[in-house]
Amino acid sequence: MSVANESQSKFVDISVPAWGWVALLVVIVSMLLFDILVLHRRAHVIHTKEAAIESAVWVGIGLSFTLVMWVAFERAAAVEYISGYLIEQSLSIDNVFVWAMIFTHFKVPRESQHRTLFWGIFGALVMRITFIFLGVAVITRFNIVMIGFGLFLIYTGVKVLRSGDEDTNPSDTRAMRIFHRFVPTSEELDGQKLFTKTKDGVRIATPLLAVLVVIEISDLIFAVDSVPAVLAVSREQFIVFASNAFAILGLRALYFLVADLKDRFVYLKTAISVILVYVGAKMIVSYWHHVPTALSLGVIVATLTIAIVASVVHDRKH
Repeated sequence: MSVANESQSKFVDISVPAWGWVALLVVIVSMLLFDILVLHRRAHVIHTKEAAIESAVWVGIGLSFTLVMWVAFERAAAVEYISGYLIEQSLSIDNVFVWAMIFTHFKVPRESQHRTLFWGIFGALVMRITFIFLGVAVITRFNIVMIGFGLFLIYTGVKVLRSGDEDTNPSDTRAMRIFHRFVPTSEELDGQKLFTKTKDGVRIATPLLAVLVVIEISDLIFAVDSVPAVLAVSREQFIVFASNAFAILGLRALYFLVADLKDRFVYLKTAISVILVYVGAKMIVSYWHHVPTALSLGVIVATLTIAIVASVVHDRKH
């Protein structure tokens, strides 16, 4: 791998050989297989302690990849990676809470939720890598698109801040109505299976398949926000995909750790809104003047730290 150097746009310009991509994909797939075939081979309820340990391991893996980027491409690439990773992690909090709402609505037993999220992760990774390559290609050819992306992120940030906590019905959507029209679905779950057989031997979907479809739709919606946000701090497909992938891999453990703590982290939504607005403004300004990625990293870390500390203080007072 060649040493990183800054391009005219001040973002790093690295050359990743084919084997580098293959190695990254092998690591990701191997970790997923180890997780599903060894750690979670049998369905069970994941309690807080187990979720905390697994979440710490996944975060540790994601953060340690910063050192890999530093050794392989030097400091600038490592800063871009960790900035993208933290952006993706912070924006994923809302995704976790949406999953909680979906599982609650469809009454999915806790022991079946991990397997459903496992398959959801595969779909999320495919969508992210597609979005990333398309996004980088579009920005490289039409740099003015950065302003459009920036305005969209600012709009999304304001919308996140102004949105309430009203309940929505995940099954009452056009996609779900189309799904049930064309896919015969049973009324009851069959363990962790996505498909089951009726007494007549006819293979039909279980409600878990519908849940998986809703989760994939939610991942698609969040990818529309998160991918442009990460592109604000890096234009290298390898860095953007790696930061997205390692953040996504830890989402399942994060879900079981914080899904029930939404009411305690009262300022996280505000932090997410601030990060989206900042990143959107950065993309707009970057059309004329480069904003140092290290500055963005500092803003993101400071915003998340203040939100978490303020939430803990608020929780203790109330």
